[in-house]
Amino acid sequence: MQAGRLKAAVALAAAAALAVGASGCAKSERDGESGGAKTGGTFVFAGAGDPKNFDPIFNDDGESFRPIRQMYDTLIQNKPGTADLQGALAESWEHDAEGKVWTFKLRKGVKFHDGTDFNAAAVCFNFDRWFNMKGAAAQSQMIYYSDVFGGFAKNEAEGVGKPVYNKCEAKDDGTAVVTMNQYKGAFPGAFALTALSIASPEALKKYDADAVKQNGDSFEYSAFANEHPVGTGPFSFGGWDKAKGEITLNRNPDYWGDKAKVDKLVIKVIKDENTRKQELRAGTVQGIDFPAPADRKALSGEGFQVLDRPAFNILYLGFNQKNPKLKDLRVRQAIAYALNRQQLVQTKGPGGTKVADEFMPDTVLGYASDVQKYEYNVEKAKQLLKDAGVQNLTLNFYYPTDVSRPYMPNPQEIFTVLANDLQAVGIKVNGVARPWNGGYKDDVQQFGKQDLHILGWTGDYNDPGNFVGTFFGRGKVEFGDQAMTEMFDAITKADGTVDEAGKKAAWEQVNRDIAAKWLPAVPIWHAPPAIVVTKDVKGLVASPLTDERFNTVSVG
Repeated sequence: MQAGRLKAAVALAAAAALAVGASGCAKSERDGESGGAKTGGTFVFAGAGDPKNFDPIFNDDGESFRPIRQMYDTLIQNKPGTADLQGALAESWEHDAEGKVWTFKLRKGVKFHDGTDFNAAAVCFNFDRWFNMKGAAAQSQMIYYSDVFGGFAKNEAEGVGKPVYNKCEAKDDGTAVVTMNQYKGAFPGAFALTALSIASPEALKKYDADAVKQNGDSFEYSAFANEHPVGTGPFSFGGWDKAKGEITLNRNPDYWGDKAKVDKLVIKVIKDENTRKQELRAGTVQGIDFPAPADRKALSGEGFQVLDRPAFNILYLGFNQKNPKLKDLRVRQAIAYALNRQQLVQTKGPGGTKVADEFMPDTVLGYASDVQKYEYNVEKAKQLLKDAGVQNLTLNFYYPTDVSRPYMPNPQEIFTVLANDLQAVGIKVNGVARPWNGGYKDDVQQFGKQDLHILGWTGDYNDPGNFVGTFFGRGKVEFGDQAMTEMFDAITKADGTVDEAGKKAAWEQVNRDIAAKWLPAVPIWHAPPAIVVTKDVKGLVASPLTDERFNTVSVG
């Protein structure tokens, strides 16, 4: 893991965030509690889109993870404001010489919100639950699990591979031993993934958590996922009022760590960016995420705290090679040359946005400075289309509505610019707008309805496998790239390389070949997202991974 390289990149932002957290401190109003800032009251944060549900394993997007990470804990977590790892439900961990056997020494005295004990048996119940998940519908929604652990006890969903997970043993209440079938570079960082949060075994069983049903293009989830999520986190579930678009979380007075300073946390879903901004100014919400690039300076000037995060992310234009014309590398290269990404950065990106040449930031091990670059070149794009014998090409270009993402603050505007670029080289574009959850993500990632789409990623931990491996390490419906076995094999080899120098070289070659030989998508930009809170909010620590925890926040 190259955490030091990312740490240098985020140090300034983290220091600024921590300075906000240190200001305005006062003695705690609750007897017997440490902390400093004012406690009590309600913190209202504006979410940019609906969550899918609250069962961590069935989610992979930030709007779902925002409430989930307040209610659950992982074995390991990221130290606030950094990409460094620290203990959470596990106080310490170690692995054997081959990196296959991981031993976790667990925190004692921790309770789930339903009053049941957290222990090694609970850890193993969760790992075994994921591995033994049944049904193509459920497995298809476990995107993070498939990316990290490959496959299941019995693979039923499309595109899953050989299982990395072997078994979990509870040596005693305080010791869980997880054994893998092979070394994987994702660990230990992947143990901090929000998707791999530990849930109450009793609640999982009581509320039939594994019941996932597919009805046409939609999925239905269990009572656990929608109504009774139970973790160990600093907040417990208080309700999801879908009509009002409000998720209410209550302070957990028995939390093992730093107890929440507010009594309630309300995540208010406001899908329109201008409305979020208006409610921030009106004081009906105390925080918003992903402000429009043009609004940051104005909000700061009005006295709001605008906390910039480093750009540990990627926006890309994806190809679906289910369309036979997109199977031709020359057509994909033509599209890459057609995109004026520098102009897009200058006109639509937040300050500090950079054109991306690879699918991961340059702070990550394996970044190669000598990859093939696709500078804006209309004539070259037209010539490649001619060489491929492609005329009158029409493509369905999907983009999301009702959402802003760290890497994609304004999806419709980004789509419009890229569509105009494609039309300038003779490609007809049919724009298809779909709502983020329950529409766009399923159409793109589960059903592959699109020819082109825009999507992206914020890194979860500082390893190339979390970027390149996540996107292109196995065949995915999203890209229709199931035939690109040479790419999958190269990524698997790089990810399984233990020697640091060998790993670096292997990933550098993977990045070169992705750009020159395979091009399953076009990297667009790396954009630094911001989070904004009112001046009376104290204690918020902005995360380069957008991994903010709200137990440290006070208001007033």
